[in-house]
Amino acid sequence: MNTSWRSASLVVSAVAVLALTTACGSETAPPASSQNVGATAAAGDYGTAGTGLGNGTGYDAGAAGQESAATPTTSAGELSVSTNQELGEVLTDSAGLTLYRFDKDVAEPPKSNCDGDCAKKWPPVPADDAAAGAGIDESLLGSVTRSDGTKQLTVDGWPAYRFAKDTQAGDVNGQGVGGTWYALAPTGKKAQGGGAEAADLPGLSTRNDPKLGEIVIDKNGHTVYRFMKDSPWPMKTACTGECLEKWPVIAPVDAEDTEGIDLKGSGPRGQGYVVFDRPDGIKQQTIDCVPIYTFAGDKKPGDTNGQGVGGTWFAIRPDGKPVGATEK
Repeated sequence: MNTSWRSASLVVSAVAVLALTTACGSETAPPASSQNVGATAAAGDYGTAGTGLGNGTGYDAGAAGQESAATPTTSAGELSVSTNQELGEVLTDSAGLTLYRFDKDVAEPPKSNCDGDCAKKWPPVPADDAAAGAGIDESLLGSVTRSDGTKQLTVDGWPAYRFAKDTQAGDVNGQGVGGTWYALAPTGKKAQGGGAEAADLPGLSTRNDPKLGEIVIDKNGHTVYRFMKDSPWPMKTACTGECLEKWPVIAPVDAEDTEGIDLKGSGPRGQGYVVFDRPDGIKQQTIDCVPIYTFAGDKKPGDTNGQGVGGTWFAIRPDGKPVGATEK
């Protein structure tokens, strides 16, 4: 009986090790699409990152499931354009609450992919009484029929939502949550302040930061980070479960959808730009065999709020090396 138990344990251990590693020299090229997967390390690993740009109490990405005490109005009414110091022009409803769009939705043809618990945190904006106010092109307003049969407002095809944790007019606590939620500009694009439109950026590229030098950014212009507790070879991750709500993984990005990234690296056969099959089933892009992430506390392009958090999170260079940290 004891011998069987030991044999079974060895088999389980072997499977666990295999699940935590990926052959870094894989010949399989990453797929063409890029999408961050929302997914937070122990509290001690975050430090005190920024949690919102609005006037309210802010949004704690680790407090999933805790709904705001305030209930936003169900009516959209006359839409307005407000100016946020960080994001520029932002679309709001008649109560001054910020409207958002979701990266996992589709604009052509319009389709919402936020239902169930998602729709409780991100209430869809009804289309029935929505009207264009000053500075808004009425032709951009439309509607999409949701799975429950209700009509949801669309802006240039993008389904519009409010955020349950925005409690005051002007709050933008939902900006950048999970790397997939962004305030709506009056044009239907993402309100992200100055810089290039997200649609103009490759899946991965670089920019020169005045303090950090040349660093990697994602398709939204947000800083890309690595976790010093991860291991490049054998490839392992120490950021799982709640950690991923603060540090969303970067999904596979096709090599042709990059600019300025070192696609060779120092992995086996010089192939460091490969996809990591994580033990939680998520596929994650790597640079130089290092798993890469964004930070939920970065609310707009150019933010580097994740730099040095917990002494373990650092922006990376085009070759995957950490900025301001010593590799062990």
